[in-house]
Amino acid sequence: MKREYHHHPHHPTCSTTSPTGKGKMWDADTQQDAGMDELLAVLGYNVKASDMAEVAQKLEQLEEVIGNAPEDGLSHLASETVHYNPSDLSNWLESMLSEFNPAANCSLDNPFLPPISQASAIPPPLDYTNCSAQPKQEPSLFDSPAMDYDLKAIPGKALYSHIEQQPPPPPPQQQQSPAPPLYQRESKRLKPTTSATTTANSVSSAIGGWGVPTESARPVVLVDSQETGIRLVHTLMACAEAVQQENMKLAEALVKQIGFLAVSQAGAMRKVATYFAEGLARRIYRLYPDKPLDTSFSDILQMHFYETCPYLKFAHFTANQAILEAFEGKKRVHVIDFSMKQGMQWPALMQALALRPGGPPSFRLTGIGPPSTDNTDHLHEVGWKLAQLAETIHVDFKYRGFVANSLADLDASMLELPEGESVAVNSVFELHSLLARPGGIERVLSAVKDMKPEIVTIVEQEANHNGPVFLDRFTESLHYYSTLFDSLEGCSASPVNSQDKLMSEVYLGQQICNVVACEGPERVERHETLAQWRARLGSAGFDPVNLGSNAFKQASMLLALFAGGDGYRVEENNGCLMLGWHTRPLIATSAWQLANKPALPLPSSSSTPPS
Repeated sequence: MKREYHHHPHHPTCSTTSPTGKGKMWDADTQQDAGMDELLAVLGYNVKASDMAEVAQKLEQLEEVIGNAPEDGLSHLASETVHYNPSDLSNWLESMLSEFNPAANCSLDNPFLPPISQASAIPPPLDYTNCSAQPKQEPSLFDSPAMDYDLKAIPGKALYSHIEQQPPPPPPQQQQSPAPPLYQRESKRLKPTTSATTTANSVSSAIGGWGVPTESARPVVLVDSQETGIRLVHTLMACAEAVQQENMKLAEALVKQIGFLAVSQAGAMRKVATYFAEGLARRIYRLYPDKPLDTSFSDILQMHFYETCPYLKFAHFTANQAILEAFEGKKRVHVIDFSMKQGMQWPALMQALALRPGGPPSFRLTGIGPPSTDNTDHLHEVGWKLAQLAETIHVDFKYRGFVANSLADLDASMLELPEGESVAVNSVFELHSLLARPGGIERVLSAVKDMKPEIVTIVEQEANHNGPVFLDRFTESLHYYSTLFDSLEGCSASPVNSQDKLMSEVYLGQQICNVVACEGPERVERHETLAQWRARLGSAGFDPVNLGSNAFKQASMLLALFAGGDGYRVEENNGCLMLGWHTRPLIATSAWQLANKPALPLPSSSSTPPS
C-alpha cells in the first residue's frame, strides 16, 4: 500500500539520517499535551488517552469493513491512494474508513455500537450481510503490557454478528448520484508484495500490504515493513534515551518491543537491531561481560571478517604500500607490528620485498600480542609459518614474538633496535582500545618516538564512539554498524562462504555489545575519527605522510577484484585513504613520521605494490 509519509522529525531512516544530538524522540509541542499517551508516542503514534476508546472503535470498524470487502474492492488502495501519516492514528483510521464509505457527510461512528458522543444523524452503514459468524470476544489492541500490538495480526472477523437485518436504504433523493461501489471503481495497477505465503487461514493474496481472505479464512493485515522499520529505529533511539535518563522501567518495556519489531525486518536491519537490543538489555539488566572477549576467539572471528569483505584487505594493502615505499633502497628493515593476530598482513609485503630491484633486504619482524589463554605459543606458531614462506621466496628473515598484556606496557628498550636498521611501526585497529586506559595512548606514542621509525602506519575505524554522552555514541554506532552490515549483505553477490559471513556478523556484534553495554575500562571499542587522530598525533610530535596517488589507484584496483567493487568507495582525504560503503567512510589509513624529519620522497609509479 502506497502511503505518503510527511516529514517528521522523529522518522529517521535506517541508514541515511540521524536524530539530533540530544536524540529526542518526540517534539516539544507534543509534550505540551499532557493527555498524550507516552508509550504510544515514543513508538510514533500520537493518541490522547481520552481518545483511546474512539480509536479502538475505529480499529474495530476498519476490521469489520476489510473482512467483508470484496477482493477487488481493495484494489484502489494498493498503489495510488494517499492517506494520512499513520503516526496520527485517529486521522489515519478516518482516512481509511472514508475510502470504503465515500458518501458525503459520512460519520465514522459505528451505528451498532454505543455512541461515544451523540450524533445528529446516523449515515447509511456498509453492508454487513456477510457477518454470519458467532460473536467472539477479541482482545484489545492496547491490552499488551509489552506494547507488541503492532506485530499482531489484526483480526478481520466481524465483531457485530448479532446484527441480523440490514439497515434501511437512504431516501431516494440521496441516490440520484450514488458513489460507485468499491468493486466498480476504476481498475488501478496493483503493487505486488513479496513474501505472500499460504497459511492455515488460507490467506490467498496480499494487496498493498493487506491480506485478502478467501472463503471463510480469517483476514490478516500484513505489517508494512517500511513503516515497521521506522518504528524499529524509533524504539531503539527511545530505549537509548530512556537508558541515558535512567528510566529503566520504560527502557525495559522498549527493549522487549525491539525484538518483536525486528522480526518483521529482513537482512541487515534485523541483525543490527538484534545486536543493539542485546547491548541495551545487558546495560539495562547490568549483565556486563565478566572479562573481555577471549583473544584467540577474537582472532578467529577477525580471520572470517578478513575473508568476507575487503576492509582488512584494504587496511593491509595500504599500510604495506606505505611501508614498502619507506623501505625503498634500505638493506636492513624491521617492522614492529602492534596487531600481529594471525600474521595475515605480512606474506604480501615479503613477496613485494622479494621482487624489489637489486634483491630483497634483510627483513626482521617483531610481532606483539596478548598472552595466550590456552597455554599455546600462538605468536611462535605464526612466526614459524612466515619463516617457511621467507625460505621459499629467498628472503633473509628473522622473527620475534613479544607478549604484552597491553601496548601501554611497551617500552622501546625491550626491543632489539640496532643501529643502521630502518624501522616501521604498524597498527591496525589497535590504538583505539588504549583510550580506555588513562594515559595509555600517550605512553605508547612516546615509546614509538623512542623507536625512531622511518614511518608509522595506522588504520582505525572512521567513527566517533568515544564521546562522553551515551545517546550520542549510540546514535553514531547505530548508523555506523548499519552501514557495515549493509555492506556485508552487499557482498552476497560474490562467492562468500556462509560461515565466514556469519562469523563476521558475530565479530561486529561483539563490538556493538561493547560500545552499548560497557563503560569504564571494559569499554575498549572507543573508535575515533581521522580528524581526532590527526590532532592527537600532531600534538605528540608526528607529521603526516602523504600516501600518494599510486596507493589510491592500486587500492581502487584491489576493490574492483572484490565483488566487482560495487558499493565500495575509496576516498583520498588530505593524504590519507578511506574505504567506505557508498557515501559513508568506514575505515581510514594514515601514515606518519617523526616531526622535523626530512620528508619522504614522493612514491614513483614504478614501485611494485604488494598484492
